[in-house]
Order: sequence, then structure tokens, then C-alpha cells
Amino acid sequence: MIQAIGLTSSPRKELPPAVDDVSFEAHAGRVTVLLGAPGAGKTAALGLMLELQRGRGITYFRGRPLHRIPYPAREVGVLLGEVPGHPARTVRGHLRMLCAASGVPARRADEVLEAVGLVSLRDERLGTLSRGMDRRLGLACALLPDPHTLVLDDPARGLSAPEARWLHGLLRAHAAQGGTVLCTTPDPKEAARIADHVVTLDGGRLVADQEAQDFRRTRLRPRVAVRSPHAARLSALLEQEARSAQRSVEVVREGGNRLCVYGSTCAHVGETAFRNGIVVHRLADEVGDMGPGAGTAGQTADTAEPAADDRRPAPVAAPAEGATLTPAPGDPDARGEAGARDARPAPRRGSRRTGGRGTLRTGRTSDGGDALPPPVSVRPAPRPLRPVRYEIRRATGVGTGFLVGAGVLVVSALTAVLLARVGHTPQPRLLAAWPRELPLPPAALGAGLLGALAFGDEFRHPALAADRGTVPRRLGLLTAKLLVASVTALVLAVLTIGCDAELLYLVYGGEVVEVPADWLPLSAGWLGLVTGCACAGVLAAGVFRSTTAGVAAVVAVPLLVVPLVHKVLEGPSVRTPSALSERLRDGLPLGWPFGGERHLDAVLRLVAQPVGGALALSLAVLLCAYLLTTLRNRVR
Repeated sequence: MIQAIGLTSSPRKELPPAVDDVSFEAHAGRVTVLLGAPGAGKTAALGLMLELQRGRGITYFRGRPLHRIPYPAREVGVLLGEVPGHPARTVRGHLRMLCAASGVPARRADEVLEAVGLVSLRDERLGTLSRGMDRRLGLACALLPDPHTLVLDDPARGLSAPEARWLHGLLRAHAAQGGTVLCTTPDPKEAARIADHVVTLDGGRLVADQEAQDFRRTRLRPRVAVRSPHAARLSALLEQEARSAQRSVEVVREGGNRLCVYGSTCAHVGETAFRNGIVVHRLADEVGDMGPGAGTAGQTADTAEPAADDRRPAPVAAPAEGATLTPAPGDPDARGEAGARDARPAPRRGSRRTGGRGTLRTGRTSDGGDALPPPVSVRPAPRPLRPVRYEIRRATGVGTGFLVGAGVLVVSALTAVLLARVGHTPQPRLLAAWPRELPLPPAALGAGLLGALAFGDEFRHPALAADRGTVPRRLGLLTAKLLVASVTALVLAVLTIGCDAELLYLVYGGEVVEVPADWLPLSAGWLGLVTGCACAGVLAAGVFRSTTAGVAAVVAVPLLVVPLVHKVLEGPSVRTPSALSERLRDGLPLGWPFGGERHLDAVLRLVAQPVGGALALSLAVLLCAYLLTTLRNRVR
């Protein structure tokens, strides 16, 4: 169950808080609806519950706050707004990427796609999905780790009537198996149709906390919707007849030629119009909303607040005990769900990891809704494995990285051929396609761009953030991004040298591609430069939350940091890294195995160079900045 206690959002300057001291409970096996008009505080309340917004109060999910749950996605499935995925990624690829992040088998993606009816669209791009299909995909993302609790913000917004019925059936199926469902809606008729419990918010405050039966009885009442070109005359006649017969009839003008008549019937209104020769264009039974908090003080409001744009009759259970409300003809939602739900037996409680939901079966559910995906048994895996799998699927799921790599190889090859034709270029720079006029070679710039995209795309399309907000700052995720970016940079560096050497050999012969005598330190320096640029792009984009900032940090190393390091290293030095190997060999009683002092000496020589020192300094500063921002977010 969910226990929300004292939810209060941070004040907004001189405005009152969006949520002010809201407390309620949502029990397992039931559908709980947060009801309120736009701006009532429903979304802000969900943000406080999910610890996505700053404020006071606490929310317990089966006795634990969200930050105390080791794997929150397995406990709470969240759908807030549209699916925050890369528009060029396929539906199946997006779900498989989230499978890797959640630690569930990749086959789970196909299971939830079948459950939400997106199997035929699994190869479609996210940017091409309609609103209804996007909501289905969002529900699939929420169901992917097989959570016990579903928290959904207005899940039926923008859906057609058949799609909304399908969604409601799926939520009912989840609750029928012992799960907890909490969703929001601005429509009281929809709340009465699908909810077991209704919590009403108005102006950020809780104004009603009712069972669905009490909500339907106290807040909703029947009315007759009339549309006529002589609405004013018909209104006067109905009021006159009500006074003469001493009946409680209320006629509300909604503007134009529309009337809403409370306390009467279609037959009586139609007979009155017929006797007086008034043309009627529409005559139907509807259900009217009496406004937030109606009946909560033990009294029924005398006036209703119908929506002026509401033209769809809504089938809801009887507004008074023992009475029966007949929905308007042709209403596709008139299925008597409320009565069937009240008579439904209590859900069975299983012993699954998800906390009580019984074994789910494929096929149709008992209440006519669509089937849920089968349960999953999460296989334990080492902690670093999941971020690495996620990062590999994220990087290979779109073609941006492949396009950048191909562009780097083409530009490097053409630059190498042009430099060989001009002449006066040292062979190492010729093979690296690095003119003296450029601060960095194309391979290093491409590696830096790929590294910046690794974190920049997380903030542009935050698949791991439920509210399109802050990306989780976990050290495991950073390590995975650094590892994948480094491997990609190494592959790009080797391919660049290979392609440049092959093209130069084909154009100019073998004399321009001879292996230099000092190829080992040159290779180490080349690989270190490209890999360092990739890591700098990752860290800078993670700190500044932007791909552009990541690329700018990479370019700033040779333009700004290198001159600074060069000035620091100017002048004679008493001790140089060249003598370090001798000092280490003489200062230790045991020698280094396999000539380790020579390798350390070579590494220090690389770092002592202006570019190497500047890159190492930049990486250290960016890493410290990332760790500080991570600690600051955790303290908050």
C-alpha cells in the first residue's frame, strides 16, 4: 500500500504551495484516483511522493520510503507525461535498453509489448508514434520491471474512448492481482467509473477522501442535457411548471442553446417542449458534477458546476442509494463497470517477489480487461554489469555514433592525403591527420563528441528519469559511460590510423607509411589523447548537463589549458621525470617486475608534455566536479 503523510511542496515566492499538508492512503488490490481540476496539485503531489520535487512530508511504499528501496523501479512503475526516449530509437530497442538498466532479461521487452498491444509497432521509431501509442509505450515502460505499485499521471489524457477502456481494464487487472494502482484524472466521471477510492484535491488541499460508492452518491447527480434554439423560452417554462407543481427542479443555462435540467426527466422535458411547440435538437440523460468537496460535510450541494464543453454522457453508478441511472443511448462506456466492481471478490494474495500479486496468466482477465505480462524472476547480476549493458544498448540503439565515426574516418583520410600532397608534415602527424593549425586531430574531436553525447543524450532524452528531469547520478552509470566511451575511442583511434595508412599507401606508395622507430611511445600518446578526449567529453557533459558543453570542454583543453600548463612548466627544473626510473630502482630494496619502472617512466613522460598534462589536469578537475555535484544532490 501507499501511505502519503503531510505532503507539502516548497513555497513559490509569494504564491501558496502547490500542495499543502496532503495525507491519504492507497491500498493494495484497489484503484485509487487523485481527482482535481488542472492546477489542483495532483502532479505536484505525485512529484513529492516520488521524491522528484523538494518539499516536506514522506511517502511509504509498503512501509519504506522510495530512497530506502534498493531497486525502486521494481517496486514502483511510474508514468508521468510522455515517454522520454530518443525519437530515433525503436520501440523494442527502447524497452530492451530499460531491461538492461533494470536488470531483467531482454525477453521481458517482447512480453510487455504483447501485453500493451504494440507487437506490430516494435520496429517503429519513438518519434513516429501517435499519442495513444505513446501512452501504451509509457505503460509498457512502467510494467517492465514487474512492479507492485503503479503511479500514473492522467494516463487516459488524449486517448480515444476504446483506448481509454483498454487502459482502464489493464489497471483493473493489475489491481485484481493484488497490486496497488494510483492515478490522477481531472474528470470526476472517469474517476467514478474506474476507482475504488477517490481522493479529491482543490487548490493544493485535500477536500475529500471517499470510497467510490460515497463519491458517486454525494458528488455526482443525474441531469437532462437539452439543446434547443429556443433555450431561454424552454428554461422559463420548465421553471414555471416546477413552481406550480412545487417540485425541486433546477435549470442551468450553459451558454448558447444548451440547458442542463436537474431534478427532472427526459420525458417531462420533452413533453413540455412538445406542448409549447419548441424544437429540441438534443435530449439526453447525463451525470453532472457537483464540484470539489460536495457532500463531504454531510450535506448535498444545491447547485452543480457542469463543464460547458462537456457533451459526452458518462455512465456512472446510481447517484442515490437504491436508485438506478440509465446512461444515454449510444454511449460506448455504458457497461455497468461500477456495479460489477462492487460485487467482485477480493483479490487473492500470492507470495511473489513483487509483494503479494498472484500468478498472472495470459489471455483475457476476469473483468474483461487485457492481460498483464507474466511475472519475471530477476536474475542476480554483478552491479557493474547492468550499467554497462544499458550503455551499450543506448549507444548502439541509434545511428548517431556510427555516423560520427564514419565522418571522422572520412575527414581523417582526406586530411592525411592533403597533408601528404602539401608536404612538410612529420609522419606521426600525417598518419594521425593532425595539421599544426588544428588544436586537435579529427579522431580526438570525434571521440570527444561521442563522449559528450553519452551524457548529453541522457539530459535531452532522459530515459532513466521518470519526470524528464534529473538523470540519476550513480557512480556505476558514470563508470559504464567512461568504459564504453574509452573502448569506442580506442577503436576509433586504431581505425583512423589504419584507414589513413591504407589510403596513403594506395595513393603515394609505401615510403610514407613506414613504421617509425619510436612507434610504441607514439602509439601510447595517440591512444591516450583520443581516450582522454572521450573521457573529458563524458565528464563535462555530466557536470554541465549538455552535449555542447562537453564538446566545448574538449576543445578548451588545447586552446586554454595547454598554454597555462606550458607556462607552469617553463624554466629549468631540478628534478625531471627522466630520472624517476633510476630513483625508483635505487630507492626500493626489490626491483620492479617486468621492468615496471620503465613503463612508469614512459607514462610520466607523456603526462609531462603540455597536452598530456593539460588533459590529465582537466580530467581530474571534471571528475572532482562530478563527484561534488553528486554529493550535493544526495544531500538535498
